[in-house]
Amino acid sequence: MPTFRTHLTPNPNSIKITTDAGPFIDGGMLSFNTPTEAEGHALAELLFRTPGLAGVFIMPDFLTVTKQPAATWDDVLPTVKSILADYFGRAA
Repeated sequence: MPTFRTHLTPNPNSIKITTDAGPFIDGGMLSFNTPTEAEGHALAELLFRTPGLAGVFIMPDFLTVTKQPAATWDDVLPTVKSILADYFGRAA
């Protein structure tokens, strides 16, 4: 099972996530601020199913998720980690 580590960012509504499961994307960077923008990108689409999620920023070595200000990390982060575990489990 992949390990996911969270890292605080200067923005209290954003958390950086790293993993030992491999790259999040092959190269470049991707940024999605709405579910509509995420359409066509499998991982981003899945992440936007998380209630309270406001944004997804993806680099090869990390992913940053941003929650809506009214949401709590206790509500958002377990769902995000579960989606990531399933995603990387399917990709293996």
